[in-house]
Formats: sequence, C-alpha cells, structure tokens
Amino acid sequence: MAEGAGGQSLLFLTDEQLRKGIEAMFFAYRGFTADPDRILAEKSYGRAHHRAIHFIHRSPGTTVNNLLATLGVTKQSLNRVLRSLIEDGLVESRVGRSDKRERNLYLTTTGQELERELSDAQRERMRAAYRTAGPEAVAGFRQVLEAMMDEDMRRQYERLTEGGRK
Repeated sequence: MAEGAGGQSLLFLTDEQLRKGIEAMFFAYRGFTADPDRILAEKSYGRAHHRAIHFIHRSPGTTVNNLLATLGVTKQSLNRVLRSLIEDGLVESRVGRSDKRERNLYLTTTGQELERELSDAQRERMRAAYRTAGPEAVAGFRQVLEAMMDEDMRRQYERLTEGGRK
C-alpha cells in the first residue's frame, strides 16, 4: 500500500485530503497563469489567445479543425481569437496544400517571440517547483495529471507529447 507524507494512505483519501488537493490545484493554477496573464494583458489578450499560440507553436501547420478539437472551444470563440492574432501579425493562415478548404496555422516571427516569452515564464515557475519537489514528486505529479484526463483528452495529449518528445 502506498504511503504519503505522515504515513497517510494514498489509496484511501479522506474528503478533507481531496479538498486540500483541489484547493492546492486552484491556487497553483493561479500562480501558473499569473505571469502569462500579465504579459497578455499588456497586449489586450487573454488565456484563449495563449492556448491558441501554445498549440500552434507545438504543431506548426495545424488546421483550424485540429485546433478546435485540441482546445475544446466553439468555432465562434476560436475564430474571434484567431482573427485578432492574424490581424495583429502573430499568426499566419495558409491555404491547405491537399485540401484548399483547410487553413493551416503558423506563428509568425512576432508570434514566436510572444510564445517564447509566455513559455519562458511558465517554464521558470515549473522548473523552480520541480526542483523544490524532487524527481519522484515530478513523476508522481505527471501521473496524477494524466490520470485526471478524460480518455479523449489523454489521446490528444499523448499524440502531442509523443510527436514532440525532446
């Protein structure tokens, strides 16, 4: 049986232990998004812009439909975000080579610079947290996150991470 800090069994968590984990996740998410939020606010962008930039960077040439599936947002919402990113010169939309109806999305040089600034801020926060927690906690944290994903999300995540392992 797995034992946690203070000898508490990880197989039989109390509601109070789960509540503490949920609250820790809320506050950790606030910290994780705080730096990018400040950077985005200066440009009048929000988290939806950040997510689009992140996944276009991870999969250059991705289609609008692929991005819709990855982000799990409405077409209207994504179109609004993409329109502003394209108009501001951060994203380029190209006609598909095999299917002229498709639009392939790429970050421009300016988009790549913003993506790097946003990612650097989050990587630094993750790096500091991982150093503090140690390698076993890092592996356990990733396992917990992956276990919380719905099956479809996990497949998308695995495709993305398998295609981009470095």
